[in-house]
Amino acid sequence: MPVNGIQVCIETFGEATDPPLLLLAGDASSMDWWDDEFCRRLAAGDRYVVRYDHRDTGRSTCFPIGSPGYSGLDLMNDALGVLDVLGVPAAHLVGFSLGGGIAQRIAVEHPDRVLSLTLMSTSAGSGDADPSRPDTAAGAGGVAGGTVSVVTRTLPAADIDWSDRKAAITHLIEEIRDRGGPFTAAEPHLRRLAERIFDRSADLAAGRLHHRLAGYGPPVRDRLAEIVAPTVILHGTLDQRFPAQHPTELADTIPGARLVWLEGVGHELPPRALWDNVLREILLP
Repeated sequence: MPVNGIQVCIETFGEATDPPLLLLAGDASSMDWWDDEFCRRLAAGDRYVVRYDHRDTGRSTCFPIGSPGYSGLDLMNDALGVLDVLGVPAAHLVGFSLGGGIAQRIAVEHPDRVLSLTLMSTSAGSGDADPSRPDTAAGAGGVAGGTVSVVTRTLPAADIDWSDRKAAITHLIEEIRDRGGPFTAAEPHLRRLAERIFDRSADLAAGRLHHRLAGYGPPVRDRLAEIVAPTVILHGTLDQRFPAQHPTELADTIPGARLVWLEGVGHELPPRALWDNVLREILLP
């Protein structure tokens, strides 16, 4: 569908007459990361569930490598544009990692578009530069002034040929395992997911580079206290990218926010073993 001058691939679950719920994936992540059955179970909870491919992922518009011509603000406007093209004035927002940063910005700058917030594996510092990380020094999405730390266990990827199906799939599986925990899905499930991601993507390398360059947009940390939407923060106890001080700061800053720890979960979409608890928290508002 046409959104902000590009084409965005959108999929919906459930009845359009139910309260809308927009799923916001992480950086360089297509809609495929939101499990089909997870989406169907959300829809069964009387929600009109919407997921979409960020630009430079999946079947949405892909930009020439190294020349994205967009910023983190455009990624936020894409989310709003998806709601607009579906005729949705406001939605429950569920954001993971980068998607959580986008959700925070929408809640601050467009509070009338937000029914509730679910922030997964994300940070109050979205958009602030972390001088300890070269890839965030220019504002590509770290944290501010060293007040909170980011720990990464990033596998070497510089020499990955993302156009090589076998190599790309193998690396995606290794990344998921590296960021996960004891409840992370087994290899057959991860392989099916990685194959689907590769087969639906025009250029995996573009999304991975361009989203890092785009970042989150200007920081909103100092405005998070303005958020009025009911907010729940779901965070894995094994999240290495955003350790415990990140969700704690979010919970302390956003009025009335609830922090729910997901035991044994890393920096990953909630594993199936925890779905019952996660779905209950998302559908509570």
